[in-house]
Amino acid sequence: MSLDSEPSPPPSTSRDWFFPSPNFIHSSSHHPSKNPRRFSTIPRTPKPYVPDSKSPKPSYSSFRSVSPPNTIPTRDPKYAGIRRRVDSARRTEKLSKANVSDAVSGRGAGVSDAVLGRKSDVSVKVSGERTLGGKSFVGFSGGRFKIRWQMAFSVAILITAFSSLLHKNFSLHGEVNDLRDQISKRNMRLQACYLLDSIDLVDSIAQENDQLPSKSLKNSSLIVSLSLLSLPFFTFKYIDYVSKSRRSSDNVSDEVSLNKQLAYWIDVSLSVHPYAKPLALLVATLLLICLGGLALFGVTDDSFADCLWLSWTYVADSGNHANSEGIGPRLVSVSISFGGMLIFAMMLGLVSDAISEKFDSLRKGKSEVVEQNHTLILGWSDKLGSLLNQLAIANESLGGGIVVVMAERDKEEMELDIAKMEFDFKGTSVICRSGSPLILADLKKVSVSKARAVIVLAEDGNADQSDARALRTVLSLTGVKEGLRGHIVVELSDLDNEVLVKLVGGDLVETVVAHDVIGRLMIQCARQPGLAQIWEDILGFENCEFYIKRWPQLDGMPFEDVLISFPDAIPCGVKVASYGGKIILNPDDSYVLQEGDEVLVIAEDDDTYAPATLPMVWRGNLPKYFFVPKSLEKILFCGWRRDMEDMIMVLDAFLAPGSELWMFNDVPEKEREKKLIDGGLDIDRLVNISLVNREGNAVIRRHLESLPLESFDSILILADESVEDSAIQADSRSLATLLLIRDIQAKRLPYREAMVTHRGSFSQGSWIGEMQQASDKSVIISEILDPRTKNLLSMSKISDYVLSNELVSMALAMVAEDRQINHVLEELFAEEGNEMQIRQADLYLRECEELSFYEIILRARQRREIMIGYRLANAERAVINPPAKNERRMWSQKDVFVVIAEKE
Repeated sequence: MSLDSEPSPPPSTSRDWFFPSPNFIHSSSHHPSKNPRRFSTIPRTPKPYVPDSKSPKPSYSSFRSVSPPNTIPTRDPKYAGIRRRVDSARRTEKLSKANVSDAVSGRGAGVSDAVLGRKSDVSVKVSGERTLGGKSFVGFSGGRFKIRWQMAFSVAILITAFSSLLHKNFSLHGEVNDLRDQISKRNMRLQACYLLDSIDLVDSIAQENDQLPSKSLKNSSLIVSLSLLSLPFFTFKYIDYVSKSRRSSDNVSDEVSLNKQLAYWIDVSLSVHPYAKPLALLVATLLLICLGGLALFGVTDDSFADCLWLSWTYVADSGNHANSEGIGPRLVSVSISFGGMLIFAMMLGLVSDAISEKFDSLRKGKSEVVEQNHTLILGWSDKLGSLLNQLAIANESLGGGIVVVMAERDKEEMELDIAKMEFDFKGTSVICRSGSPLILADLKKVSVSKARAVIVLAEDGNADQSDARALRTVLSLTGVKEGLRGHIVVELSDLDNEVLVKLVGGDLVETVVAHDVIGRLMIQCARQPGLAQIWEDILGFENCEFYIKRWPQLDGMPFEDVLISFPDAIPCGVKVASYGGKIILNPDDSYVLQEGDEVLVIAEDDDTYAPATLPMVWRGNLPKYFFVPKSLEKILFCGWRRDMEDMIMVLDAFLAPGSELWMFNDVPEKEREKKLIDGGLDIDRLVNISLVNREGNAVIRRHLESLPLESFDSILILADESVEDSAIQADSRSLATLLLIRDIQAKRLPYREAMVTHRGSFSQGSWIGEMQQASDKSVIISEILDPRTKNLLSMSKISDYVLSNELVSMALAMVAEDRQINHVLEELFAEEGNEMQIRQADLYLRECEELSFYEIILRARQRREIMIGYRLANAERAVINPPAKNERRMWSQKDVFVVIAEKE
């Protein structure tokens, strides 16, 4: 029988009412906390109610373990008369219902008492009224109307009281129903508590039954963890024992022990495999967590999963073991925490080493360059600063470029040296990488296959070793699997090695022989004062330089008209498409441009010029005397160069017959002849010059005084072969020789009153002023290797022209930007073909003649020359590609013009 559907008590037919005792609900025997039967092993089940016909029916109670409460009689003889007059049946039925409800709880007893009290009061009132009516009835027997009125009044009072009592009875009935619902809920909770107590008891019994096997399992786990922990120790001891026993039994001392072999195997594994160390650390961490979990499972009451998680927390944070209680858990937790500290110390060491290694690789320039269309420079030399400056100027019109430098130097040192140069790179980024150009992996690291140009610099030092290294670098570049997008520009030190490098590199290679370029420039500048400054303007990107571009609108036009078609450029030649792209410098006037031909010009930049409408230019006639005969010259060489034989052959081709070449150096005369013959020079086959040998030291004054220094037309101070490995020593020697020669010349030349010229403003009697006076008599060309020394000599103005490695850097940068320019430079430096020359103004115009530059260009074409600039008589520098070419101006006979003409 469920608690929710409890049986209602049977209706009572007796008029005797009884109520439960008020102490029934509050009895200690029924309170959950004070009932001793609550803690019994098996809960008691309440017995169902069975009615008995012989015994009186008890009132209903929801507590099965409690006997029915005692009833209290409610009869009162005082109100017997009135009770008989009221409807006994209805009142008895309702009161019996109230008694049944109140019998359920203590509150019902109190409510029944209250109801009885109220009924008694009502009975008293009614009874009083009846007694009073009796008296009235006795006193007033004659008035029936009055009696009837009293009876009606009494009936109304009775009806009102009965209705009030009925209302109260219904309200009390609702409260009883509410209390019954609460009691049923409390009974359900009480039975649930009995059920939980029985379940807890069963669990405790099961735990007691399972306690023995769980303890054995925990002891086994503790033993296993200790065994695994001591296993490495016994393993090492066993290996050591096996190694000693094997050596003692075999008597072989050379055999390596087993423990050494094991250590070697671990060392090789850690060094060969890059992820061996992190993997070993991971395995050690997992072993520590598992062993710690086993040990904790053996000394604590937690499950194995909880012990594993607790072991991980001890490993990750050594402070988590502070909450451990008991000797066993504390010892295990401390051991795990100590192992965790070691694990995390090793982890921090590996992480810090990895980060340091990554930063070191970045600092040392070992990371890969992810660039395209960049300029790659391989090697390091004194020319690098000037080369970077020229490349930056060339990329200025493009908003800057990318230049990558790779050398066998530390990246930080390279960056520091470049920063000391104090150049304005004009938006160009310079990226340094440390590596060898002979290793393909290092070449791939700088994206050599995606570079638009690769420049191979010659090393400072021995020429043969430098060229040999350049040759190996070219071999490495040609071996790149991806192929090269750009061309290779190789700087060589010796002209004899050029053929071999071109043979290896093929069409990809353009060579610039620095030693040969400087030597030829020195000869040209010695014969034609002022030519050095013109070459600096043309080779560098700061002023005007060579450009080649195709103009379809010029097809079908003769070259004579092309010359005056560019207001901002000067055409110098044509790249003929029908000849396989060969560049013809200074072509005939009658040559007509064909489809595909390109025009070679001298302009400020590749985007600053374009052809315009053909202007009307008056040609005019040249003066009658236009032949320039060659004159005898006397030239002095101070010092000895490796390519001395090449310079002698160039001079023999340029100078007039009967000229003299004096060679003054500390090389013995017999040895000189042997070196010249070994270099391929046949002295007997010289046509225009004769050699005069003088032996001496160029930095000793008395040796120089033995020479007729005042009689030479030009003096060339060469960087001596004995000190060319060091740029500073070579420049110091050249500077000392220059000062001694100028001082000796100033003492021997006649003194002039006016010593202040346009080239300087030094006071009379100063030593620099005397040397400038001597410079008017002869030209001194100094070969300077370091650009800083060149700037020093240029400011003092004691040397007319200074040539240094800066010109070689300019040539390398120009060829790197456009490889076609190398063919133009080779022809201008060669013994045959066209060259740069300086002409007097009287060859093209007459005194006080007013002409435009276009008209002078057309007059120069009558001599088969291309006019590219001029230098006025009162100016220090020449103007190449002058602006406003169509404007007329007055010229002087002392002015000079710069032309490109065939060698005479």
